Amino acid sequence: METDLHWKTAITGIRPNEIRLRGYRIDDLMGRISFSQAIFLALTGELPPPQVGQLLDAIFVSSIDHGVTPPSTLAARTAASTGAPFNAALAAGLLSINQHHGGAIEDSMRLIRRGIELARVLEGAAEVGAVALVAAYRKEKKRLPGFGHRIHTDDPRTRRLLELASELGVAADGVEMLRAIEDAWAEATGKRLPMNVDGAIAGLLVDLKLPLELANTFFMMARLPGLVAQVHEEKTRERPMRVIHPTDHEYDGAAARQYGEES
Repeated sequence: METDLHWKTAITGIRPNEIRLRGYRIDDLMGRISFSQAIFLALTGELPPPQVGQLLDAIFVSSIDHGVTPPSTLAARTAASTGAPFNAALAAGLLSINQHHGGAIEDSMRLIRRGIELARVLEGAAEVGAVALVAAYRKEKKRLPGFGHRIHTDDPRTRRLLELASELGVAADGVEMLRAIEDAWAEATGKRLPMNVDGAIAGLLVDLKLPLELANTFFMMARLPGLVAQVHEEKTRERPMRVIHPTDHEYDGAAARQYGEES
C-alpha cells in the first residue's frame, strides 16, 4: 500500500553503479549530447536533435547577463555585499525574477498562442490572427508582452535568435506569429514596437512545443551563471555593505572585440 512517504519520479532512475536520465544511461550521454539537450531531455522526456540543442544553447547565451542594473543582479550583489554566501546571494537574485523582470516569456507565449488560435478560428493566415490580436490589446489598453525594451530599439540578441531558428529549421508558427504581430502593431499605430529577446525566446519555445509553465525557467536557467559571476565579482572586487544605485554604474571590462580574432 502506497503512502505519502512513497515518492515517485519519472525523471531519473538510480541503481547501484547506474544512473538513467529518462531511461538513458547518464554515462552514455556524457560527451555525446550538449548540456542544453540534456536539459530538454530532463524537462520533456525526449532527446532532441542537435539543432534543437544548438538553438537552446543560443537562448541560454542570449540571456546570461545584462549588466549590473537588472533587479535580480542588484538583489544578488546587494546580498553578497552583506557577506551572504553564494547560495543565499544567488537565491536573492532568483527570487527577484518575477512578473516584471524575467517574467515576460510566459506572457508572451500566451500572446503568441492566442494569435495562432485566432488565425485558426478566423480561417486566415498569421497576419489575420495578428491584426485581430493587436486590435483586442489596443482596445483593452494592454501592453504587448515580448515587445519593446527599456534600452534596446533593435536588440541584437533577438535578431540572432530568429536567424538561427531559420538556419536550423526550427522556426515555425510561433516565430511567424511574432513577426506578424510586430507588423500588425506598426500598421495599426504607425509606430514600430520592436520584438525583444523575451518575445523571441517565447516564439521559439512555442515552436519547440515546450509547456507554458516552464517558460520563465528558461530565463532563470540562462541568468544563473551570470548571477554567479556578478556575485563573485562583488565579493572579490567591492567593499562590503555598500549601496548600489541602479543608475550609478559603469563597465570597466575588456574593450570591444570580435569572435574569431583571438590571438
